[in-house]
Amino acid sequence: MQFQVTDDFIEDLQRLIEQDDSVRVQAILEELHFADIAEIIDDLNLDQAIFIIKLLDSVRTSEALMELDEDQRDRILSALSPQEIADELEEMDTDDAADILNELPENVAQEVISAMMDEEHVENIVDLLRYEENSAGGLMAKELVKVNENWTVTGCVSEMRAQAENVTRVHSIYVVDNNQKLKGRLSLKDLLTSAESTPIKDVYIPKVDYVTVNTSGEEVARIMRKYDLEAIPVVDELDRLVGRVTIDDIVDFITEEAEKDYQLASGISQDVEANDSIWELTRARFPWLVLGLFGGIGAAAIMGLFEPLMSQHAILFLFTPLIAAMAGNVGVQSSAIIVQGIANDDLKGSIGNRLIKEVLLAMLNGLMLGILLFAYTYFSKGDVMVSLAISTALFTVIIAAGLIGTSVPIILHKRGIDPALATGPFITTSNDICGILIYFMLAKAIIGI
Repeated sequence: MQFQVTDDFIEDLQRLIEQDDSVRVQAILEELHFADIAEIIDDLNLDQAIFIIKLLDSVRTSEALMELDEDQRDRILSALSPQEIADELEEMDTDDAADILNELPENVAQEVISAMMDEEHVENIVDLLRYEENSAGGLMAKELVKVNENWTVTGCVSEMRAQAENVTRVHSIYVVDNNQKLKGRLSLKDLLTSAESTPIKDVYIPKVDYVTVNTSGEEVARIMRKYDLEAIPVVDELDRLVGRVTIDDIVDFITEEAEKDYQLASGISQDVEANDSIWELTRARFPWLVLGLFGGIGAAAIMGLFEPLMSQHAILFLFTPLIAAMAGNVGVQSSAIIVQGIANDDLKGSIGNRLIKEVLLAMLNGLMLGILLFAYTYFSKGDVMVSLAISTALFTVIIAAGLIGTSVPIILHKRGIDPALATGPFITTSNDICGILIYFMLAKAIIGI
């Protein structure tokens, strides 16, 4: 049965911590999964969280630390000494340890590295720090199982046992040559069914998907998703096997990227959390609010140019919010589909074909919505020309919004800018202004004032 963290459980645990009853606290937490321990720590104050971190062995708390929210983890790490942090990192996989070091101030990170005892582990962690955070090199872990193509099955099994002690999960067995160049992968079935004296070069599978240390995280995720891989080997510029990216690392990467895109699409330009300070939240949101303000001023200025038209046909003013809303909605819909296609590498064909398809789709939607709006305005107001002006403007605005929503994310992507920007206030404000301008220009042309 799955363990549940309840309010009563947290209250009982807090009471035991306040009583400094380390024996009972340890007994309660001893059998819990590290993810449950992380959930418990999230519900405690800093002093209580530190109590648990220092009480339990680093084998378990190191895993729990990686499950915590980054801000919570930073607060805990800031309360630990360099030696205590080093003890935690000693038990982590190299990729997780490198992530922790990246979060620490530079002077503290140097002290932590100096306090670590396992020299090989430290060398591997430091090696990972030189790669870009969102590249395959930055995502990979050094822990893996590899065998030499010249070994026999007997020697291979013996060496695998020694290597597997440092690997949490053995997804694949990789085969390298004497220069550590990746040659292929080894099937466990072939290993178990081959004679003990058989050379590995005679049984390994030469076909293996891999990425280089400079491959982007997005590309790694695409390859692993396409081929349903649980892990993928990473090679350096000389095709030497240097690590592997596992599915849990990619899931974390995808989740983080999705959160960033969602925030960007919502008009939040920095990575923030709900419990961040008011100043940090304001700094992330304010630029887009300013954009919205100027967009509103621009729309008001456009409406001011057509004041004589509205003075004679006040109904045009009543439909202004509808036109602006439809422009924004269509633009966001179009851009969201394009951004999703870019993220999944699903965009097929030329940009021209994509734009033509979007225009045809916008024309169909615009025509149907325009007919509905014409019918409503005509039967409610009885003015054919005004009804025609409003419905024609809606039809035109939808086409323009579809074009803008399709082209902007493609242009941003081509220029190396995150296309998720095109699904937020930027595209909405642009379409609002364009929509209102088109609306009143067509209304003036059709009504003839």
